[in-house]
Amino acid sequence: MTAQTPLRTDALVDADWLETHLDDEGLVVVEIDVSPAAHEEGHIPGAVLWNIYSDLKDDGYQPRPMAHIEALLRRSGITDRSTVVFYGYAPALGFWLARYCGVRDVHVLDVSRDRWRASGRPWTSESSPRPPSTFGIDTLAVGMRATRRSIIDAIERGVTILDVRSDLEYEGERFWPSGGIPDGGRVGHIPTAVHLPAAELTGPDGAFLPVEDLAEILSHESLTPDRTVITYCTVGARAATVWFALTQLLDFPDVKVYDGSWTEWGMADDTPIALD
Repeated sequence: MTAQTPLRTDALVDADWLETHLDDEGLVVVEIDVSPAAHEEGHIPGAVLWNIYSDLKDDGYQPRPMAHIEALLRRSGITDRSTVVFYGYAPALGFWLARYCGVRDVHVLDVSRDRWRASGRPWTSESSPRPPSTFGIDTLAVGMRATRRSIIDAIERGVTILDVRSDLEYEGERFWPSGGIPDGGRVGHIPTAVHLPAAELTGPDGAFLPVEDLAEILSHESLTPDRTVITYCTVGARAATVWFALTQLLDFPDVKVYDGSWTEWGMADDTPIALD
């Protein structure tokens, strides 16, 4: 894939490129959100929806098994020859997951859905189901994903665990970003975790900030390219966004996403939690 205007990385495509290629036969556009409401009201023509809380998480907020994700990829019409572009609430989470499952030609739209719509780009409320594919996950990508078990090992080995949630979440004032604690949920953070809130990696238009700005925001003595880094947040969206910035824009070679994140760690009754 070659964009029409120079970009920092092929992992990003701009609005002009996507509008030009919307009718390409091999293109699959996926919107990521936490409910179907916004998508049903309007979306990029042809886009399919991945709902984080039903497609990527189960009723207990745990990550869906790979068989479920494989079925989601098939239902979305994704094949091993597709060009996939993610946008919406958490496009980097879709990018990370698709790459982890072996989809090669994957990209993030470098603009928000609101800016896309406000600038007069193609928009529709009509659903466009895609013919299902026969895509199969042959091999999961090594070194992209952290699990609860591997986090325990990372704590003991001194791996950089990066908590990118808000101050209130890290300090144990909140479980969810918006407040509230689910039944059985515990607050706090993973022991040894470095706290680096990273809510502002994109500008007002939804595009990622310049590389030099990202490098400054994601600056910490424990966060260097020679170290293994594991990112986490609450459901994995912010963690994947930081993963994307580090690996695709800042060239960090060894970064993993703990997509179970706090909804898994904080809901367990046997995981160590820190409040300092």
